[in-house]
Amino acid sequence: MSRNSLDHITGMYMSHISKRKKAADALVDRSKVYTLAEAIEITKKTATTKFDSGVELHVRLGIDPQKADQIVRGTIALPHGTGKQKKIVVFAEGKEAELAEKAGAARVGGKELIKEISQTGKFPGDVAVATPDMMRFVSAIAKILGPKGLMPNPKNETVTKDVTKAVKELAAGKIPFRNDATSNIHLLVGRASFESSKLLENITIALDAIKRVKPSASKGAYLLSMYLSSSMGPSAPFIL
Repeated sequence: MSRNSLDHITGMYMSHISKRKKAADALVDRSKVYTLAEAIEITKKTATTKFDSGVELHVRLGIDPQKADQIVRGTIALPHGTGKQKKIVVFAEGKEAELAEKAGAARVGGKELIKEISQTGKFPGDVAVATPDMMRFVSAIAKILGPKGLMPNPKNETVTKDVTKAVKELAAGKIPFRNDATSNIHLLVGRASFESSKLLENITIALDAIKRVKPSASKGAYLLSMYLSSSMGPSAPFIL
């Protein structure tokens, strides 16, 4: 195939994507703040990808992310899961490693796995779990895991001796969360194919979990703004 033919095909594809995006953007009224129920319906309508789009919750928090006593983290057990099969990576050795493999972890390893991640800069999963004795070694890749919100932590129960329980709960829909460097939390809370009632329940429980862990050092408004969006779709602002 010639370069001109490739450019023509690429141009047609990008034009199609652009038209689809414009059509989706037009469904969101930028002058309006929706109710949660309305935002869910808008998000489902703007899910125009050929695959089953994820539904993402974005929350801007009234915290100072530079202060350790204002970090927001925890876990959420979504009753209807996220619709995505999570790749759970467990840092463990010996008996705990065997138990993690039996529980269904996608990858299990100790010092060699940590060395691999350190050298490649890539984490082979979606969630990280570690046994307490492995944390002194996992700290060597904190600069890789930390910015992605993947660093195991006792507060969100991803540092534990009971790796079997952790892996099974995470696989069933339990997800850890942590604010990023810009005071935002981003969560996958379902798929566009989910019934609206299931998305409503997942999102309500997620927001309740975030509210429960408000740092005492954070003063004033806590949930500054909230948005829903589908994968590659526009964001719809909402209030409770």
